[in-house]
Amino acid sequence: MRYSSITDRLADLGSEKWALHIHARQMQASGTEIIQLTIGEPDMPPDASLLAEAQRAMNAGRYRYSNGRGEPSVVSALTARYARRRPDVTAENVLCFPGTQTALFAVMLGLVEAGDGVLVGDPLYATYDGVIQSTGAHRVTVPLKPEHGFHMQAADLEKAVTPACRVLLLNTPHNPTGAVLTVEEIAAIGDVCRRHDLWIVCDEVYEELILSGTFASPFDNPDLAERTIVVSSISKSHAAPGFRSGWAIGPADFANRLLPVSETMLFGVQPFIADMTAYALTHEIGTAAAMRTAYKARADRIVQGLQNVPGIVPLPPEAGMFILVDVAGTGLTGDAFAWRLLEEEHVAVMPGASFGKEATYFIRVSLTVPDTAIDKACGRITRLAIRLLSPRERRA
Repeated sequence: MRYSSITDRLADLGSEKWALHIHARQMQASGTEIIQLTIGEPDMPPDASLLAEAQRAMNAGRYRYSNGRGEPSVVSALTARYARRRPDVTAENVLCFPGTQTALFAVMLGLVEAGDGVLVGDPLYATYDGVIQSTGAHRVTVPLKPEHGFHMQAADLEKAVTPACRVLLLNTPHNPTGAVLTVEEIAAIGDVCRRHDLWIVCDEVYEELILSGTFASPFDNPDLAERTIVVSSISKSHAAPGFRSGWAIGPADFANRLLPVSETMLFGVQPFIADMTAYALTHEIGTAAAMRTAYKARADRIVQGLQNVPGIVPLPPEAGMFILVDVAGTGLTGDAFAWRLLEEEHVAVMPGASFGKEATYFIRVSLTVPDTAIDKACGRITRLAIRLLSPRERRA
């Protein structure tokens, strides 16, 4: 039987990057106690008021068909939210999707096709390759260097641009590095995009989880308004990843042209989830603030626990729910270190290579576990590092 080419383009982009996480779950299911520090799923529940609003909406019959752009309540809430950042925003700039991932997929379908290039920083979130290659386009890598705090440099972007490039997929605050671009850095990056007539698609899902520094976005720069599309959701900000509620905000012409694509995919999100999302966006909910406090404290705890360990260098994140740890000094790549950490110490972390070449000698550690688990994990990472640097291990 025959298959379309998309199945070949995505064949190696599914669960392969998550092999260690999957294996750790299998070990746990078979009875082995594992400290799980792999995925970025908030350990806090959604605020009770959000669950109550979703239930109220369902009881009120809000489970019927929606429309392609989004329910009026959530479109209005999103318009008000982004109009505070840029006064020219109207409902014509808004499209609702079930989560940031779906929004990214649809946006890429609307902007690029076979032969086009999409610029993206390396390291990068693991699903970006999939949303790019699903269209037939190809990734064009911009190195994010540790010596620059993994902040994209306009000069590096300029060097990477090819005649085929149509889009810059930007992620700030960044996963997996936690880097937060400044207004000045975004302006310089925007200059490159204007010169080469590039769209900027900015994934801002970690906007409300900044641990140090100030959020900035190309969306807020009037000179970049005509070419910038923001994607985001309530998954991280409101600890509600399972509700799958996200959006894309961009120029009106873009939103209107993409609307038939959205309608072909799903024809509207669930009305009761839209009502819950509208409530989340129009009320003061303390979830993000509580997570910021917890993640900052846990990141500091890991830095303190590992900063004097031979061969190990933790990098304090500026945002998000992860911390990168440089393990190059142990003599292993992040992949080799992570697998040994799992098999020998029963701690599961993500190998940096799952996110790109520039993170080859790093591991990504989740901050979404209690302090006791953080402390145990730091102790076990320390044990492995000391073993790796022992004369016997070196000789072997």
